[in-house]
Amino acid sequence: MDSEKAVDILKQALLIEKKGNAFYRQVAGSAQHPEVKQFFETMAAEEVRHIEILSDQFKAYHENRRFASLNYETDAGKSAVADVLTQDLVAAMQAADFEAAAVSAAVAMEKNAIKLYGARAAEATDPEEKALYEWLARWEKSHLTFLAELESELTQKVWFDQNFWPF
Repeated sequence: MDSEKAVDILKQALLIEKKGNAFYRQVAGSAQHPEVKQFFETMAAEEVRHIEILSDQFKAYHENRRFASLNYETDAGKSAVADVLTQDLVAAMQAADFEAAAVSAAVAMEKNAIKLYGARAAEATDPEEKALYEWLARWEKSHLTFLAELESELTQKVWFDQNFWPF
């Protein structure tokens, strides 16, 4: 395994997760509705968990030039965020509001994370490194799934509210 590449990817991954956490905390902090606030706080908390795991792996790799053997949850991808994705949340978000724009930005962030993690998982030769990035990719795919669903719901709401149907 290319040591420099492994460290570079770990740094990129940490940065992605830290930016995601900061972004979600900012949106939660400006949210007016409790449902919206809870949604983005939950997203931020999940990013913190990813940061902790990546930090542990970074430390292990720095000390031993090996990824640590970690027990990744078997339910990766079963995000707590799915529990707060309700019709109340959709109703609380107005598609023209900052929170709705934040959902679109979050979709793009998750796609970028999936691309990085998927690519590294595919090329990793260390089984622990591969497991790490496969786990992270599954989480980000689950985030992308419900964010895309939320974005679609918000778009449909705008179209309906604006009588944008061509028939």
